[in-house]
Amino acid sequence: MGQLRHFVTPLHQATTRDYLARMVDDKVHCMKVAKEYGPDYWDGDRRYGYGGYSYMPGRWKPVAEALIQTYGLVAGSKVLDVGCGKGFLLHEMLLLEPKLQVTGFDISEHGMNSSTDLVRPHLFLHKAQDPYSFADKEFDLVISLGTLHNLRLFELKAALFEIERVGKQGYVMLESYRNEQELFNLQCWALTCESFLDEGEWIWLYRHFGYSGDYEFIYFE
Repeated sequence: MGQLRHFVTPLHQATTRDYLARMVDDKVHCMKVAKEYGPDYWDGDRRYGYGGYSYMPGRWKPVAEALIQTYGLVAGSKVLDVGCGKGFLLHEMLLLEPKLQVTGFDISEHGMNSSTDLVRPHLFLHKAQDPYSFADKEFDLVISLGTLHNLRLFELKAALFEIERVGKQGYVMLESYRNEQELFNLQCWALTCESFLDEGEWIWLYRHFGYSGDYEFIYFE
């Protein structure tokens, strides 16, 4: 197993959330809409997801810097983002090191069509749990942020196998909890999550499924 990282946590903690308001706002309906990963999820009302997710210059820069420095990425290094959404993190990585070879995929056609001109040519439609059309250890780094908790366990096993197979190094971030309050908040807030597991369960699964890369958890405190 790799190391516990804290690349995204400061960004996550900068946002305030009204957990109870989301839970009582016809949440089952909102979950169904969110899981379509269409315009409503990304750029519609906040009750369906992001409530408008636009590129903000520099927002993802600290995370991009941390990834480049931690994993020794240089000109020519190859990076794969599993569940890249609109590709804003890859965009920031390219601004820092324009000669990176970046690739990203997501299941949301709307998300990728809303990406920046810089990164859009490097994105394609694909599911995290389906086989990847890449050679073993083809990428210097494979990342996945906020995606894997949206998979069921058998899908998670397949995704982690592929991440491990195609990457020389790995980093995954997902939602978890450490106590009952954080579990309650997560259950209130999450719209697309399929696997509600505490941090110990996630680490056990990583080892059980053979994932050896780094990891991070975000919590809803």
